[in-house]
Amino acid sequence: MVSIATWNINSVRLRMPIVERFIEEQAPDVLCLQEIKCQEHQFPYEAFRALGYEHFAVHGQKGYHGVATVAKTPLKEFSRHDWQDNGEARHVGVELTDHQGMIVENVYVPAGGDEPNREINAKFGQKLDFLERMTRWADAIDRPTLIVGDFNIAPLESDVWNHKQLLKVVSHTPIEVESLQRFMDAHGWSDIGREHIKTPERYYSWWSYRSKDWKVNDRGRRLDHMWASPELAREARAHSVHEYARDWEKPSDHVPLVTEFAL
Repeated sequence: MVSIATWNINSVRLRMPIVERFIEEQAPDVLCLQEIKCQEHQFPYEAFRALGYEHFAVHGQKGYHGVATVAKTPLKEFSRHDWQDNGEARHVGVELTDHQGMIVENVYVPAGGDEPNREINAKFGQKLDFLERMTRWADAIDRPTLIVGDFNIAPLESDVWNHKQLLKVVSHTPIEVESLQRFMDAHGWSDIGREHIKTPERYYSWWSYRSKDWKVNDRGRRLDHMWASPELAREARAHSVHEYARDWEKPSDHVPLVTEFAL
């Protein structure tokens, strides 16, 4: 068995105390982090080593974005794609050498700004272009692959607190959902989260910092995902969403997801 977690941590150095707490409680074999917000030499390697994580693939940059995959099990960096086409650190791929060469791709899709119109909002256009480049890549995948991370899109009605109110809000607009569907179709990805937590059951992974009573209001969205190649998806044995982490001291606005595979 191998357990893999994904979490947009919103600054790994600032939130290392809650990372440590999560690891102590859940002990995933592999942890994929997004929005680490540090350069590679600033990453807290020693803190992770003290927790038993000896293997790293870190793609960082100063102050913004950045992704990192840390593991107890051996890995080797497999790829770094610039789907943003501007040099931002938003992807790293690894091969888990002790688990049948399983490929784990860790991605942080751009949020896309506030206006869902690329004519007046360049960030929204960049997001759509990012997804299009990901889709072309997915069309050529020839190995069992897991892609995880912050996709910044909640595609289903039960992935958001109010479908009708959010149809014109970036992350749930029809054009984003259609773009993400094309990415899914390009490789025949299996949405692991929704294989285990069936729609129409509510499933959220993000609550805005602006919502002080986040548990009461529960205005969440499912922005974080774990998708697998069909043959790999068949090996998924369990999937969990750790909402309680949103209530920890100095939390991320995202919570971790964990999937266990029989590999």
